[in-house]
Amino acid sequence: MAYAVCIIFLTFAKNNKYTIMVVFPCAKINLGLNIVGVRTDGYHDLETVFYPIPLTDALEIKHMDKDFPSDVNCDLKITGNSIDCDEADNLVVKAYNLLASDYELPRVHAHLFKRIPSQAGLGGGSSDAAFMIRLLDERFRLNLGIAEMERYAARLGADCAFFITATPAFATGIGDQLEPVDNEQGNLNGYYIGIVKPNVAVSTREAYQNVKVEKPDVSCRTIVRQPIDTWRESLHNDFEDSVFKIYPELANIKQRLYQLGALYAQMSGSGSAFYAIFNEAPNNLGQEFPDCFTFTSIL
Repeated sequence: MAYAVCIIFLTFAKNNKYTIMVVFPCAKINLGLNIVGVRTDGYHDLETVFYPIPLTDALEIKHMDKDFPSDVNCDLKITGNSIDCDEADNLVVKAYNLLASDYELPRVHAHLFKRIPSQAGLGGGSSDAAFMIRLLDERFRLNLGIAEMERYAARLGADCAFFITATPAFATGIGDQLEPVDNEQGNLNGYYIGIVKPNVAVSTREAYQNVKVEKPDVSCRTIVRQPIDTWRESLHNDFEDSVFKIYPELANIKQRLYQLGALYAQMSGSGSAFYAIFNEAPNNLGQEFPDCFTFTSIL
């Protein structure tokens, strides 16, 4: 899958400062997730395949007028899905401040329309931050380059660097060490994806509470190169056993997705969202899970 980082330029006046730029930060899923070691800094080493999906937010910026009364240099407004944090603490603002510490940036208005659910394991906040870096680089011609943008993004979160290019990647370390995944047999083009996010927030402590730390016999990178109908028995998310003990209703969601015809279903990240891969578009996913956020699309 070649999921393009999409930047749209909308120019409303000849003066460059009135240009509005829009990007569409995408979500990701984890194709397998194995906790393979404990680090001396207290974090865990993992192995996973990050895969972008066409569930997106929308993020735009424009110049802030010099006379606009604002105490902040990045004035962020958030609409769409609610987020449980102050706008000043949002990763979009942190991305702006990070670049502004090294580059002279003008004050900006930013508008983030949230569609990717939070506390889902879909990387929505990390994606917003990475796309903000790309947006600022493009808008103000910082000429950072991919590698430099990835370094900045990694300072904001372990999986942020992935979203700079938003192309399938094998991730190790704490999720910050990326290698390309380009084997066509691991390509999901033409399949359909369904997302189900229940109203459950899984904390990091809960996710790691009973997780088994063990390097698998076969890496998820190798498994995703095999036909998708083999994944159910071999491709695992190590967080599921731990999380299902605390929230058994989540195991029921996975089981129901298989009953609906999924070729493969898994919790993404540490949850609580699930994804399922189908040969054909799933019907009435919203009716099957009426109290959950749902999303379907072709990949």
